[in-house]
Amino acid sequence: MASFKTLILGTLGLVPEVLGANLLASHYTGKIFSLSYTDGDVNATLVNQSSIGGCGTLPAWLHVNSNSTLVYCVDEDWNGSGMLSSYSIGSDGSLKQTGRAITAGASVHGSPFGSGKEDGYGFIATVQYDPSTLSTYKLPLNNASTIAQKLQFNMSEPGPNARQNAPHPHAAQLDPTGRYLIVPDLGADFIRIFSINAETGNLTQCEPGKADPGDGPRHGAWWAPHSGSTLGQRLYTVNELGNSVSSWIATYPDEGCLTLTKTQTISTYAEGSSAPNGSKAAEVQVSGNFLYAANRADETFGPQNDSIATYSIDPTSGDIKWVEATPAHAWFPRTFSINKAGTLVAVGGQTSSNVAIIARDPETGKLGDLVTSLPIATPGTPQQEDGLSAVVWIE
Repeated sequence: MASFKTLILGTLGLVPEVLGANLLASHYTGKIFSLSYTDGDVNATLVNQSSIGGCGTLPAWLHVNSNSTLVYCVDEDWNGSGMLSSYSIGSDGSLKQTGRAITAGASVHGSPFGSGKEDGYGFIATVQYDPSTLSTYKLPLNNASTIAQKLQFNMSEPGPNARQNAPHPHAAQLDPTGRYLIVPDLGADFIRIFSINAETGNLTQCEPGKADPGDGPRHGAWWAPHSGSTLGQRLYTVNELGNSVSSWIATYPDEGCLTLTKTQTISTYAEGSSAPNGSKAAEVQVSGNFLYAANRADETFGPQNDSIATYSIDPTSGDIKWVEATPAHAWFPRTFSINKAGTLVAVGGQTSSNVAIIARDPETGKLGDLVTSLPIATPGTPQQEDGLSAVVWIE
């Protein structure tokens, strides 16, 4: 098990319980850092245990498997030669590289899929932002790995935002059934949908979900009123260019493709407030009946302190409603991760290059005080692709 709980007993059994957990954080200096979090009786601590390279020059995204024994890392290198890597995760959170493939770089996100021997998956999909492509590889990765399937995206005309000059796929994410892959496309204002042949890994394009012009969808998070059921399934996307989140009804027909129908789009700022100039929504996560979105470069809570928006999810309809905005305790929060207990949020500040641990109330969904924060490697440059790229709990 990659997460751990230890009960430290003093001579008289009077020492309180100390809970610990591990996290991983990737940085655009080319390293992945293994962090150890301890929630003591007085003060919580977050320390850097070790680091490892092997994911190219710009490791941009980390995907940890469901039992936290394996992590995949994608490389955003822009110089024509990138890397896709896998690592085993030790019980202390340390990493050991198990495979890697040479890529053309420019990858910003990836997810394993299909059937196979590596943690049940047979393939991995990555998306390339500027080349406007999706690439798949057979697992396990090795030096001889080559692209199994490559899809080139096109659009009939530019979008209303200057950054929508071409398709810009920003994520490759499995749906809850594992039968479909979704790709939010910031440039084309699409949620692209692909049906999966689990045995061959072949992806077949379906009719995409259509966002509003200029939304620029970036990432998605799934929710359902009943665990393990597709009935009432919702997808929530964060829209980078529109500084908003959207709610989509997922429909699974007996035959044919998954369809997505957009029902809501709500700002990542309170009603009556507008997004500050230069701000960009980044990440979206669901925990229980609550939805969260990170805002980058808004400095709502002071210099170098951006915001996280909280929404409630109606447990019956799946509709979302604004709750509040709270401090991210980070500058340019590119990613954040909520632990399984729903009690802690780890925020990765890209420009501030820190991991901030924030308390969360699982009942109300509200985020509380800063618990602890740890600087990682070197700070980034505002609005540039450097600094800390991703953070994720290992549980």
